Amino acid sequence: MKRVIQTIVMAAGLLSAAAAVQAAEIVVIVNPANPATAMTPTQASQFFLGKSQMFVPVDLPENSPIRAEFYKKVCDKDLAEVKAIWSKLVFTGKATAPKEYSSAAEIKKAVASTPNAIGYIDKSAVDSTVKVITTLH
Repeated sequence: MKRVIQTIVMAAGLLSAAAAVQAAEIVVIVNPANPATAMTPTQASQFFLGKSQMFVPVDLPENSPIRAEFYKKVCDKDLAEVKAIWSKLVFTGKATAPKEYSSAAEIKKAVASTPNAIGYIDKSAVDSTVKVITTLH
């Protein structure tokens, strides 16, 4: 009986964590000095899939649930597909993969210090050091 209760408690914890990720509102951010004021998800996908070098994309780590949700919403791709795209671009010398940062705070710092950087974070982490140009639903 004790094992059943532990399993139920663990499952409930996993479900609430999954719900929190699903409830996350992801925003695309740029440097406040950047002239961009709005961008569609399709436009953002161009930078995060290496199709345009107008902006320098920065990424959360591969194991980040927000990263997986971002690429699914913006590019309609899972992380394996995104990794394959970047592997090909890097191998052929056509692009450099986005630099990974371990947290939203590091993403904000990188975007705030690089005028043409573009990143994504949970909306709750936004402050005056960055400018939101897209909110994903």
